[in-house]
Amino acid sequence: MISDKDTAYTVDGNLLRPCKLVVMSSPSDDVLRTLREFVERLDQFDSDAPLVGTLSVGAGGAVDELPLRLPVARALVEALLSYHDPRDFGTCAHCRTGRLDRHFVCRTCGIVDGVFGQMLAERAAREFMIN
Repeated sequence: MISDKDTAYTVDGNLLRPCKLVVMSSPSDDVLRTLREFVERLDQFDSDAPLVGTLSVGAGGAVDELPLRLPVARALVEALLSYHDPRDFGTCAHCRTGRLDRHFVCRTCGIVDGVFGQMLAERAAREFMIN
């Protein structure tokens, strides 16, 4: 997370001009802050919902105990299940176990998947039949 902390000055020739000093927070701080804000945002709508547990999150030496009410638990499960990693291009149709890379090549069997892979396989087969 980027935040404006202070105003600093830089020398540009003889001219001093103001610029912003940017402070980066750590990824573990971002995880804790984001989960805390998620819980707080949803608890505003249903603060009387039954408490189903406590979510303990530890990162970077800090541990946060967050109340886990039923609507928050459901929303967290839904958010995690619906997340799609942009690096995930699906399962290989050939071996059915491997994952495809961004070029649709299976990381397990090495076959190029999909229509493009089928076209390459057909062209290669024709090429080898001719020669």
